Amino acid sequence: MPDPCASPTPTSMTTPAPEPTPDPCAPPPNLDYEPPQPSVDIPLASPPATLCPFTVNDAGEPACSVVEPSKDDKKKGSKSKSQAPDSSSLFIDKDWVAEHARQVSRMLLGGMKVVGIYVWVGDSAFKNSIIMLGQTVKAIADAAPLLEIDLDERILIHISYSPRRWTCRNCSLASNITSSNLRPCDFKMGKVLNSLQTFKCIYNFDLRLPIYKNSSNVRTFTDALRHAISVHAKELNSAKAIIDGNLVVNDKPCASDDLHEVELLLPFMKDASAEGSQKEVTGVIAFSGSVCSFAYLNIKEPISQAVAQIKEDIILSLQSRLDIICDEADGDADPSDAETGEGSDGMTTKNPISQLSLHLLRKTCNLSLPRRVFVPWLADMLVCDYLQSSETIEVVKDHCKELLSMETKFESLTILKPEVEAPALMARSFWDVAAPLGSAPASSSSSNSSTLETQRGQTSGTTVKSANINVILAAFFLLLSVIIGFVLIAVKRS
Repeated sequence: MPDPCASPTPTSMTTPAPEPTPDPCAPPPNLDYEPPQPSVDIPLASPPATLCPFTVNDAGEPACSVVEPSKDDKKKGSKSKSQAPDSSSLFIDKDWVAEHARQVSRMLLGGMKVVGIYVWVGDSAFKNSIIMLGQTVKAIADAAPLLEIDLDERILIHISYSPRRWTCRNCSLASNITSSNLRPCDFKMGKVLNSLQTFKCIYNFDLRLPIYKNSSNVRTFTDALRHAISVHAKELNSAKAIIDGNLVVNDKPCASDDLHEVELLLPFMKDASAEGSQKEVTGVIAFSGSVCSFAYLNIKEPISQAVAQIKEDIILSLQSRLDIICDEADGDADPSDAETGEGSDGMTTKNPISQLSLHLLRKTCNLSLPRRVFVPWLADMLVCDYLQSSETIEVVKDHCKELLSMETKFESLTILKPEVEAPALMARSFWDVAAPLGSAPASSSSSNSSTLETQRGQTSGTTVKSANINVILAAFFLLLSVIIGFVLIAVKRS
């Protein structure tokens, strides 16, 4: 939970005039007062702009603090106390701030982005910390990139106590951060929360991607799934959209204020990734399931923007689930795991399934992926979180309080769980997946799950024998029909 003495109450930026809420542990702000602790927080934008304060770091200290000059430095100054410039500056835990931004961006739906930071501090400390603030903005941009927007700038909002005012600046994401990277800009505000258009899409997918024998970039389950998501992202970009039963053919704004249902239509048989000879392929990735996606749009924006936001939200949701699995695997990793030997089936007793080598795997295994849940936030907007199969709703509540400073009574909220079943991972041989005579059918894409299936390609003896028997039976019945035909002709002639 954020320290109330170290960070302000989050302030919505959707009102015509920014009136920041004072620190509850400090006296009311006036022109002569400057708070002892600053706050560096994340603004969310497009369509709404909301300020989300940071929490304390792992050491229990604020992620941002004012560094006062030492006593020795003060004694060296020859000027009087009234003439001495304020040399205080900011210390910011950039890694912690970037990680906070990364986790917040996971919770945002289509149309909402982390676009920068705001800092609540005096003018002197702000001016003395331009380099530090620029580096922090760049760290946030790297942790929470904007995929569909080619933007090399982020926003830095400065809220000052003395004098009491606020300014907005563009921060260029150049490699060398200097004071020239910050340029003043306009930040227009208005009441938009209650006028946003809401779009919802239940997207069913079913992917089949081959695993090549000499592939260098796909070695583990994680690599395979990340590759599958990147390939499908390219296909999804060319999908056509149907909104409320009508094919989207123009860029006009949407007139209705109701919830809009979106369907995505992928091009038929456009799967270049399935090319390759039988000798090169050692397995198949079968990734199928259903993703519930939301996007928010300003009433003045074209409807094509909503379609683009839905597509981006679907891909980001899949990537977020994968990142959660990887984070959990890294957190549970033990230094002694590197010395663990591999069994005959290619599996180890310590390494998580997501880190197993595909080319050495010879045994069926299962992996559960997180499911997406939705929590009411501002006005009628939602945010999301991801639950592992062993986690409860209490985890979601803790994340909302910690990352978004939500103080709402969760008992009165309805948490939406459209993805009921926890996604699962299953491994099968190449021919069991590719051939229609396989013993186990692939999971239906209409089920609310995401399934990843892969194994080293070895031809199933049972499948080959069944195919040979079918060929023999077909030849037998063909020969029998020819003999019966000759018999009938001979009977008629006699």
